[in-house]
Amino acid sequence: MAVEVRVFCGLETCIPGTRSGEAMTVEIGADTTGLMLLEKLNIPEEKAFSFLVNGIRRDLTTVLADGDRVAVFPAVGGG
Repeated sequence: MAVEVRVFCGLETCIPGTRSGEAMTVEIGADTTGLMLLEKLNIPEEKAFSFLVNGIRRDLTTVLADGDRVAVFPAVGGG
């Protein structure tokens, strides 16, 4: 199975050779959760503030399906 993943706002530094917002295909096994995906990508759980699957915010216990589009954002601040 494969999912499309995009990471943003500095999380790309966890994945060498990746740019913010750039789509990458990640091969996953059956019953892979969001947390398992983060572990595979070397993204610390505490850095993943917002986890979206197919444009809908989900928690990290969500089991991913073949073809899902995943976006991961850290907490960002501004003024």
